[in-house]
Amino acid sequence: CARAGKWRGTLQGDLPELPEPPAASGPAQLTLTGRYHGSTTAGQWLDRIVARGLGTRSRVELTLTEEGVSVVRPGAQDFFIPAGSLRGARLDKGIAGKVLAEGGLLIVTWQLGDRQIDSGFRSDRAAEHAAWVEALAATTPDAPDDVQHTEHNQEGAR
Repeated sequence: CARAGKWRGTLQGDLPELPEPPAASGPAQLTLTGRYHGSTTAGQWLDRIVARGLGTRSRVELTLTEEGVSVVRPGAQDFFIPAGSLRGARLDKGIAGKVLAEGGLLIVTWQLGDRQIDSGFRSDRAAEHAAWVEALAATTPDAPDDVQHTEHNQEGAR
């Protein structure tokens, strides 16, 4: 309901501004075209974040460079995940109330201020997801090998 989304946005008003991409970035290591399905508090697949436009589902173009991940969303707010803010990536099946087939979502975990965030993406070519998980794992050497998987059920899914 719209009122619940507005209330949630008010509660998340302390979320810092989203980082802007650097003026100049290195060559693209990976690109992905698909859909952005939303962001949640890390490890809590139904705790949707709506502040700063992160709750708006949209088409997406992701680009990985040595500086980080550029998230370009036509019709929605773009954002950038600096390499130093990346905390890991995994394949999963649900985020923010959206449930797909097992491994159907690329979940990128990153730090924004004092909050860890999971952002969910689905490539138009799902076979690309594994390359992203591998590449992002290489940029986050301190990330645990046993990345937390979230238990999903259909309740709350749309």
